[in-house]
Amino acid sequence: MPTSSPPHDSPGTRTSPVLVLAASLIGISFAAPLIRLSASPAIVIATWRLGLSLLIVFAALLFTGSWREWRVLSRREILLAGGAGMLLALHFWSWNSSLRYTSVAASVALVNLQPVLIAGISALWLHEPPSARQWVGVVIAVLGALVVGFADIPGGLSGLGAALSGGSSAEGSGRALFGDLLALIGAVTAALYYLIGRRLRQRVGVWAYVSIAYGAAFATCIGLTLASGDVLLPQPPRELAIFAGLAIGPMLLGHTGMNWALGHLPAFVVNLTTLGEPIGATILAALLPGIAEVPGVWTVVGGVLVLGGVLLAARR
Repeated sequence: MPTSSPPHDSPGTRTSPVLVLAASLIGISFAAPLIRLSASPAIVIATWRLGLSLLIVFAALLFTGSWREWRVLSRREILLAGGAGMLLALHFWSWNSSLRYTSVAASVALVNLQPVLIAGISALWLHEPPSARQWVGVVIAVLGALVVGFADIPGGLSGLGAALSGGSSAEGSGRALFGDLLALIGAVTAALYYLIGRRLRQRVGVWAYVSIAYGAAFATCIGLTLASGDVLLPQPPRELAIFAGLAIGPMLLGHTGMNWALGHLPAFVVNLTTLGEPIGATILAALLPGIAEVPGVWTVVGGVLVLGGVLLAARR
């Protein structure tokens, strides 16, 4: 199973990928609280966070000279990187949209299938089959993520049956089924995004890769925003500050850190980090005065399972 870093990341070989993933987890954990504080539609938020992060990415690209690495990529690989960006944008849109149609429980359960999908496809496409221990870690982390998601249902875990049924409003209609499909699309698009990143990051450095991927994601989000009729400009200063926070934290520290780690670790290990996002977001939501939501006992239990599963799968 290839885990060596690309030559373009040679300064990073002294950095532990697990520590980078820990920092990435902190970054992506800011996403939900910041989005909660924003009054903008989800696709507008995604467009702005990608656009602002691209300014920093292109500055890094020019400063480091990483743009020269584009030359080592074939036309097919450039298209793959662009496709990864489109998949990221579709993931942002589909999962957020699924919550309007189906229950929180169904949406969380389906979108959290992505580590299982990635582990299975990694064995076939990337020839990186998880070991028995890593499969156990994946399953434990997914179960922990489900506990965290279900604990957010009104009435706690006791309300799980009603939540999974979609409630009376979804009964006798295809509304809940459509939401389930959107959540599943969110899982598949995220899985493919990480798999492509794992493949290309072994060929090219992180800045050269994310400049293409984020650029394609930004263009896709603009198209989705125009199609939805939402307005990108003007934006009040408070919203711009939130967008900037999302670009620096969840996008650059979070996603870019995970894309760096894809050059060193299998895709399913890196993706498991995203299951810890609700835990970090819950801690931040409890500390932020504008939200101040204290986590319940099941959220803590689920968080312990997620972290234990991630550590088990990431151990060499």
